[in-house]
Amino acid sequence: MTTKKDDAINSIMSEFEEFANLVLHQLDLLEKLISSGETKLSDDLSKELISNEKKLDKMEVKISDKIVNTIVLYQPVASDIRRIFACFRIVNSLERIGDMVITIVDAVQNIKTLKIYAELNDVITNMLINSSNMVNKALLAYINDDREYAIWTIKNDTVVDEINKKMLKKAIKKSSDSNEENKQLFISFISMNSVVTNIERIAGHATNIAEAAIYSIEGKDIRHKPID
Repeated sequence: MTTKKDDAINSIMSEFEEFANLVLHQLDLLEKLISSGETKLSDDLSKELISNEKKLDKMEVKISDKIVNTIVLYQPVASDIRRIFACFRIVNSLERIGDMVITIVDAVQNIKTLKIYAELNDVITNMLINSSNMVNKALLAYINDDREYAIWTIKNDTVVDEINKKMLKKAIKKSSDSNEENKQLFISFISMNSVVTNIERIAGHATNIAEAAIYSIEGKDIRHKPID
């Protein structure tokens, strides 16, 4: 027989999984846009992304309120507190990831030098795929109490950093002597740098999620500490 506390925690976890799946769906939509090499969105895609972002904002507030109310009203045991507090941390990271998806979409639409974007597209796409995979595995680590997935995610953050460095070096080599071309390239570089920086931040939030998963599983706060 379940108690009111159990029902409250189950409700949090149910809404959390719905929230997490919607963030992953936003990342899938972003991946389709980036991998297509296009810089313009269809009306349908634009509407879906914006609608989903509004849903995420509302869900984030609702889940956060439920977590606070559950702790105050039902005084859960230590293991339950760890799990729902980790959930609170993860929800915050997921909400930031949702914001970054929209920021990246806006930056892609501001790219002017399509040739350069096409030449760098495979690197950016691979970087996004890797970051999205990190988010997915970090979430699975939390949901399934899987420490190995959490550690994999944390260690894989350096891979995204390396891809970022390679992209920047590649972009610099594409500079032109023409002033007008340089102007367009500069605008595009700023936009592409925004894309890459925010993808890198998504990977960083995946690491935050993985660290919260470790806290939920083991009760250890490993933030800012080396991983064995």
